[in-house]
Amino acid sequence: MIEIKDITIGNNGPLVLIAGPCVVESEEITMQTAEQIKNIAEELNIPFIFKSSFKKANRTSINSFVGLDQNIAIDILKKVKTDLDLPVLTDVHTKADINLVSDIVDVLQIPAFLCRQTDLLIAAGNSGKVVNIKKGQFLSPEDMKFAAEKVKSTGNNKIMLTERGTTFGYHNLVVDMRSLVIMRELGYPVVMDATHSVQMPSNSNVTGGQPKFILPLAKAAVSVGIDALFLEVHPNPQKALSDAASQLPLSSLKDLLIKVQTIDKFVKEYD
Repeated sequence: MIEIKDITIGNNGPLVLIAGPCVVESEEITMQTAEQIKNIAEELNIPFIFKSSFKKANRTSINSFVGLDQNIAIDILKKVKTDLDLPVLTDVHTKADINLVSDIVDVLQIPAFLCRQTDLLIAAGNSGKVVNIKKGQFLSPEDMKFAAEKVKSTGNNKIMLTERGTTFGYHNLVVDMRSLVIMRELGYPVVMDATHSVQMPSNSNVTGGQPKFILPLAKAAVSVGIDALFLEVHPNPQKALSDAASQLPLSSLKDLLIKVQTIDKFVKEYD
């Protein structure tokens, strides 16, 4: 069980929402999206953690958008945290990144491709922050034990594990729902990333996606009994500067949350 401000994640508690645009594109888009998600979450009584990357270090093409000036992006995340009173999650790719954001964000996220990076995991653990480790597309769920142990070796037990699909051929991902059960048995809260799981990686010079499967995957994962649902949400995904093919339209969020919350209440037997 993990506590972030007034939010409890794990221990069979109500589903927590982790959501926001893939990357900080501008102050206007970030703030408006965060505020609208917050309003929806409050209406449905769903605990909410805002997420957005202050930079994108892993892109398909050299021409892909990697983010704003990092100091500007970090200031925007700080504004979300202070002005909207929201806990914030962002990706870190290096120890230097951790030093930049650890005083601002509540959750440090280890990207999937870096989930075995020992120095990064230990530095994240030493920060004392909650650490969300995304399962690499190349790993079995059992292997996440070793990633978690690297963070835990620092004395930091505030660890979450996230499923985001497993490589299936060259340009596809598949989600094995058994992985959610297996990772939860490791003793950490488990998160389902229902948007990255619908990606079609490195399809030509961009990453493609099949967003019609976001809702079915989210419903299936919640029925298994996950602790948090991770969604990249954008007001206009077609114009998003990153992961345009796999983000959930903001206009579809409320309906999705109503459906998964109904399943979550049934599975966990709360009102």
